[in-house]
Amino acid sequence: MKFFKILILSLLVCACKNEPKQETIPSQKTEQLELKYAKGFKVDYHENFTVLSITNPWPKSEKTFRYVLISQENMAKTAFAKDAYDGIIVNPIERIVVTSTTHIPALELLNVEEALIGFPETNYISSEKTRIRIDNGAVRELGKNEGLNTEVLLDINPNVVIGHGLDGTNKTFETIKKVGIPVIYNGDWVEGSALAKAEWIKFFAVLFQKEKEADSIFNQIETDYLKAKAMAQNAKNRPTVLSGAMHKDVWYLPNGSSPEAQFLKDANLDYLWSETTGNGSLALSFETVLTKAKAADVWISPSYYTSFEKLEKANTLYTNFDAFKNKNIYTFANTTGETGGVLYYELGTARPDLVLKDLIKIAHPELLEGYEPYFFEKLN
Repeated sequence: MKFFKILILSLLVCACKNEPKQETIPSQKTEQLELKYAKGFKVDYHENFTVLSITNPWPKSEKTFRYVLISQENMAKTAFAKDAYDGIIVNPIERIVVTSTTHIPALELLNVEEALIGFPETNYISSEKTRIRIDNGAVRELGKNEGLNTEVLLDINPNVVIGHGLDGTNKTFETIKKVGIPVIYNGDWVEGSALAKAEWIKFFAVLFQKEKEADSIFNQIETDYLKAKAMAQNAKNRPTVLSGAMHKDVWYLPNGSSPEAQFLKDANLDYLWSETTGNGSLALSFETVLTKAKAADVWISPSYYTSFEKLEKANTLYTNFDAFKNKNIYTFANTTGETGGVLYYELGTARPDLVLKDLIKIAHPELLEGYEPYFFEKLN
């Protein structure tokens, strides 16, 4: 009987020794990543791992997604409570799939674009650097964002997929997660200001352990933006501005509290709907817009129309605006990449300083003599 007691005790001791260490939240948290503007994610640094939390991946999201980022060495000796996180990711990552062109500039600014191995609808990518990699077969075509080609995705086997969505109901993403590939929702597009969106470069930096580089890059963008904003306030006049265009019988334009309207304000333009607030775009009748904006000095971003001819052909009512008559309409739709992707949709989020300078050049050309707009140009 004594022998059996000793044997059982020995087995229990061995079992305890072999049981992996369990980490719990928020054990050993040491610091948090500093964010000046972005509110949709946060990063907590623990002693042996990092926790990335996505707090607002889409409007009115009620769930916070949490991911562990850990080195290969610490991964081998650390265990985490089941279902405590939405993904465990070894970093720095080596292979990544992103699903929005707004993600491309962050990778390039951090000099980690070589990690990109797949993208849905690659024709939308404008970057010359990444287009070369697409043409060389280094970046695989994954079909459409709403239904990624899972066969190709499993073949290239990324460490992580960076997704985006309106409500988190993408069935393909759920399939991907079931086979062990983490999906992280990027919510840069939900942020309430241009600088907050640009600060999501720090989100990508955490995946690649490039926080210092991202901090330096963002600080420069912020400095240039605020400098341009201050310069615009010295303008002698403040032109009135109209934006958007009609889809069917509804005119969509930015509400006054949107990042798009903030650009116009910071460029010292008088946006005629600056007093409005709310989520999403304003949806107005043509008559309402004409009454208020017929005499507007400038018309910015008339939807996807690229010429006065196409604008008039779409609806002759557009010709009633003074901005149309005076040929004072500006668009970013004509600045495209080799395969037709619109550069503004790709780079504008990461470089709000360039967007603001473009608008200042339009509104107050005397303040930026010699400056060549990056995105905007007059309608053809």
